[in-house]
Amino acid sequence: MSGQESNVVFLPVEDVARREVTALWDTLRLEAGAAVHRDQALARAMGSAVLMHASFGHALSHRLAVKLADHDVDRDELLALIYGAYIDRPSLLGAATADLQAVKDRDPSNSEVLIPFLYFKGFSALQGYRVAHWLWTTGRRHLARHIQSRISEVLAIDIHPAAEMGRGIMLDHGSGLVIGETAVVEDDVSILQNVTLGGTGKDTGDRHPKVRRGVLIGAGAKILGNIEIGIGAKVGAGSVVVAPVAPYTSVVGVPARPIGKPHTALPGITMDQTLSEPEYMI
Repeated sequence: MSGQESNVVFLPVEDVARREVTALWDTLRLEAGAAVHRDQALARAMGSAVLMHASFGHALSHRLAVKLADHDVDRDELLALIYGAYIDRPSLLGAATADLQAVKDRDPSNSEVLIPFLYFKGFSALQGYRVAHWLWTTGRRHLARHIQSRISEVLAIDIHPAAEMGRGIMLDHGSGLVIGETAVVEDDVSILQNVTLGGTGKDTGDRHPKVRRGVLIGAGAKILGNIEIGIGAKVGAGSVVVAPVAPYTSVVGVPARPIGKPHTALPGITMDQTLSEPEYMI
């Protein structure tokens, strides 16, 4: 370095995450207030979901509790449970913030954080899974299974609470999504509806796919077995993948095969679903 002092200030990771959560909460409240201003019929709904709450954690806890409560675990019990998870592990709120921002950035039908927070079941299911995973890792496995079951019943998305999911994930639509016990899904992945990250039916132990950062998985794709889908890969809609996929590679078909030029972007972020170039067609 030269003799000049640097003006760059490096904040601790916890402070950065806290600021991101606070900024998103401010945006969420502004959007809810604007929705009421445009349509007074939404006043009660926006108040109950967003404006009456003191924090993002409390609002998200309430939203999930309303969706997932039943006669076995009622809304107040579930609200206390979920909020307790956020107190114990604040990183869950950081992950939720990243997930919500990912939907806003990647979904061309939506330009807000309010809409996925209120209405997109892929986002709700992912946050429910995060609470179930917290329960699973703290030894409360029956309760984790209860929440998994309720997510499956109410939202038609089934993620095993032992699976490992990163941040900035978008489950677009989500209906019919199944993610198995030993699956890993890293940061910045986008998965469309009716996807299975499953086993082969004959293996035990570590038997589910490992999906690396920035992967894009098209609607209806089935990825089976303890195989790796490399960073930045694309899996075409309806494909059945039973062999590893190299990084930055597009695959399509039954069984899936490489097709198209290698690329360098992270399609899970860009949502570029282009799969092939004519000179590389098989």
